[in-house]
Amino acid sequence: MHHISVIGSGTMGNGIAHVFAQHDFNVSLIDVQEAALKNALQTIEKNLDRQVSKQLLTEDQKKKALANIKTFTSIKDGVAQADLIIEAATENVDLKLKIFSELDALALPNAILATNTSSISITKIASVTKRADRVIGMHFMNPVPVMKLVEVIRGYNTSNDTTESVMSLSKKLDKVPVEVNDYPGFVANRILMPMINEAIYSLYEGVAGVYEIDTVMKLGMAHPMGPLQLADFIGLDVCLAILRVLHEGFGNPKYAPCPLLVNMVQAGHKGVKSGSGFYQYSAGSKDLVVADQFKK
Repeated sequence: MHHISVIGSGTMGNGIAHVFAQHDFNVSLIDVQEAALKNALQTIEKNLDRQVSKQLLTEDQKKKALANIKTFTSIKDGVAQADLIIEAATENVDLKLKIFSELDALALPNAILATNTSSISITKIASVTKRADRVIGMHFMNPVPVMKLVEVIRGYNTSNDTTESVMSLSKKLDKVPVEVNDYPGFVANRILMPMINEAIYSLYEGVAGVYEIDTVMKLGMAHPMGPLQLADFIGLDVCLAILRVLHEGFGNPKYAPCPLLVNMVQAGHKGVKSGSGFYQYSAGSKDLVVADQFKK
């Protein structure tokens, strides 16, 4: 397995492409927008430069990694040679089903089709293909070049061979793969999202403020980042989408998203990506400033 295609050049997609290219795989990075691909390559180069400055890579290794990446705006052209295709598009079930139906028709017969979904059923995604045994979840963590974990999610029909291939491949990226089964939220988000939701409820119900809630979790529970700051980093719209998957999948009211989260997303306050969430974000500033509406 040497040729990898990545669909989607956003934060996760370019991070996945970066890691494979750094480990000497040929990578096809695919996005419908040429401008998005250009931005992705700039991001990858900047992150490789950071690794060089920390003496984690040499300048020659950086150049080789960049040379390993080719970009495409056509899915057909981008996946033509791929042994493994990883979909890292928006967390939208209809979009993912459309992509996988298309991939099944275009990909090599033995190619493995993987999704970086953080919560959507692998079994459901596999159901629109004729190769359910070769469909699997590869849930990388953000930022991909730094975080070691890969959740490897088996759909109901995913074969042992496919699972073993993806587990082995993940180790070649210097990642730590963990095999889990296909239930809503898998492991990471089934545990993380209710914690984030409970933090938002604590704010919503006036138990404490943004800074206070995050400080308790950082200093009391040794979390590197408070749950509200983490929600901003993930994207409040993504958190809401995952909670809705959990709520619908289990039918349990404990997963119901906090009304404050729903309102914030509807108002366009999505965290870092929009410049405002529980905190306010401005270019070039690393100061953590509580958003105006949450200041006492």
